[in-house]
Amino acid sequence: MNFALAANTIRLLAVDGVQAANSGHPGMPMGTADFAAVLFVKHLKHCPANPAWPDRDRFVLSPGHGSMLLYSLLHLAGYDLTLADLQAFRQWGSRTAGHPEYAVTPGVETSTGPLGQGCGNAVGMALAEAMLAERFNRPEAQIVDHYTYGICSDGDLMEGVSHEAFALAGHLGLHKLILFYDNNHITIEGATNLAYSDDVRRRFEGYHWNVLEVDGHDCAALDQILTQARQETSRPTLIIGHTCIGQGSPNLAGQAATHGAPLGAAEVAATKKNLGFPPEQTFFIPDEVRALFNARRQALQTMFDEWTATFNQYRAAHPQQARAWDAAHLLQLPDKLEACLPKFDPAKPQATRNASHSVLQALAGSIPYLVGGSADLAPSTRTYMEGQGSIAPRAFQGRNLHFGVREHGMGAI
Repeated sequence: MNFALAANTIRLLAVDGVQAANSGHPGMPMGTADFAAVLFVKHLKHCPANPAWPDRDRFVLSPGHGSMLLYSLLHLAGYDLTLADLQAFRQWGSRTAGHPEYAVTPGVETSTGPLGQGCGNAVGMALAEAMLAERFNRPEAQIVDHYTYGICSDGDLMEGVSHEAFALAGHLGLHKLILFYDNNHITIEGATNLAYSDDVRRRFEGYHWNVLEVDGHDCAALDQILTQARQETSRPTLIIGHTCIGQGSPNLAGQAATHGAPLGAAEVAATKKNLGFPPEQTFFIPDEVRALFNARRQALQTMFDEWTATFNQYRAAHPQQARAWDAAHLLQLPDKLEACLPKFDPAKPQATRNASHSVLQALAGSIPYLVGGSADLAPSTRTYMEGQGSIAPRAFQGRNLHFGVREHGMGAI
């Protein structure tokens, strides 16, 4: 597999998109293109023809300002995102906004932009996978078995919400969460050491994560380390990728100038020449890269078809569980839900938290997929669902989440 050619194609699609818009962030997509190419061409399980496949892997781009990376990947992978959409990057009414928007662009799993937010979202997705697997899997039918991958930046790790979310992920042992840390040592103001000198390895080891390191531009090493990360069975994995912002640019690579501004016409041409692409062509995709992604798409379609056959057998063998699955995924509510709720006498006042508790217990009994939690306040706010058990490390059958004193993380998860 020619990962390097795929990565350079992604780099230059991002460069052209930002240059055409005269606005955007080319540096991060250029620096993470190698990881993204290896992930999408070989490891990520998804189905562009069926973007809502329940058992797809999730990919979260937490530094959403690098959105041209994601849009380039989605276009090459075969989602309903055209080359014209890429050419309309950051234009009014386009499907390729400056930051990814869920439900606007096919294949975007969550809206990202505020740094750190995607970190919490990724933890929530990994937690949902673990909870669904424990509820619905059977020995003969593993209908829930997917990973959550993501990219996080130095800015994400500076945000407090990333600490809250990642600490909880390590505590719970969410081993199907794999994040790539784009360790390029550059922020928009200059070098990260202006304000940031964390020992990221020791920080995440303290969270009980599996921590790996790799040259972020060595595609063979990236392939190996992703395989290694998937072999972890008890801890989330952080891959510290040592990268160069603006990789491929002969004059601007490694500089803060690539973070949040177009490279400029002369440097765009020089970058294309440096990477062996025709300098005069824009949004150029080599036939070999098209063929590479097309072959992967066909393999993924086969995976989807096999899963669908397995799920149909599951539906026939476990009709009650299948109905619960449908209700949860379609967010079905019971008929006459209001009749299930308690009645209150206005003449007998009570604390709102007590009334809320009574309503919550009734809803918990009527909506089996309802889960919830609090930031270490359940005895006070009375948000605990009685008799429904708790989520705990490597135990995901319960319906009550204990977030600890992590309010921001709780919201993001």
